[in-house]
Amino acid sequence: MPPHHDGALDARIAADPRYVALVRDRQRFSWALTAITVIVYSSFISLIAFDKPLMARPIGGGTISLAVVLGAAMLAGTVAICAVYVWRANGSYDARLAELLGSLDS
Repeated sequence: MPPHHDGALDARIAADPRYVALVRDRQRFSWALTAITVIVYSSFISLIAFDKPLMARPIGGGTISLAVVLGAAMLAGTVAICAVYVWRANGSYDARLAELLGSLDS
């Protein structure tokens, strides 16, 4: 059974300056992380497209190329970006929303 939907409460939440600030802060942070991800991925693809000899260069005289190392680092960075977002959401955004909702209940 879906939860009871109260349009008046939704309107009060949407009009609250704390909620507006929360949404703005979350969007800014999300866009910043998105920009970092796009820059990293497009830089990687650009290096592959425009400097194949550099990307094919073996690391430390071994058989693993720079492209493999950078690709693995890029994947690890993506996981790190997701972890940073979850940490921020759980630590800041959820607490701010809970405080807002708690103040509206009273």
